[in-house]
Amino acid sequence: MKKLAVITGAGKGIGKALAECFAKEGFSLALCSRTEADLQALQAKLTQEYPEINVFIRPTDVSKKEEVLNFAQMVQETSLPVEILVNNAGVFLPGQIHQEEDGALEKQIETNLYSAYHLIRALVPTMIEAKRGHIFNICSTASITAYTNGGSYCISKFAMLGMSKVLREEMKPYNIRVTSVLPGATLTNSWTGSDLPESRFMPPEDVAEVVLNTYHLSERTVIEEILMRPQLGDIG
Repeated sequence: MKKLAVITGAGKGIGKALAECFAKEGFSLALCSRTEADLQALQAKLTQEYPEINVFIRPTDVSKKEEVLNFAQMVQETSLPVEILVNNAGVFLPGQIHQEEDGALEKQIETNLYSAYHLIRALVPTMIEAKRGHIFNICSTASITAYTNGGSYCISKFAMLGMSKVLREEMKPYNIRVTSVLPGATLTNSWTGSDLPESRFMPPEDVAEVVLNTYHLSERTVIEEILMRPQLGDIG
């Protein structure tokens, strides 16, 4: 039976690179993103390049619980076993706690943390039943390093790493691996307008390759945390 990789925030950046990476490995895909046009373009590209796989898509605003659960229902209706779940969707609103716009915390917590929480709760029961699978939570170097303009983004990513650590402990008895991925500055839309050269960023394809290589380890082994930074270091 075909295996399924579920990826949130798949329309651009790291999520898109992950989708392309797992499609090349023969995985069928369940993808969500806020922008339907991005999903449709990716679906068309991948099904043309890899006609043996299925690519299921659903436009989803992951900051809304109901939409996350609707996406989970679509995943369940594929009747394919969830082998990989990547909680990648996120939003970055720069600012300082005492100055950022009202609602910045709620938006980033809902998008960066609650979305993963709700999707895990919806999909993990079947993974537990199968006693297999690998969950990747895309955190950030902001999960371990506070910085001045990080504000509520840092709060949400610290919380994401904490949730991932708890989940790792919970899933041990069920043979489900859990990996926290902490990328530094990656060349995605979050950095649009920064005027920094590409050399200061990691390509999203590097993050995707590391995730894939981590999955391919023996089931007796799990890499609990992956910390990645640009060769020249953090951008501060």
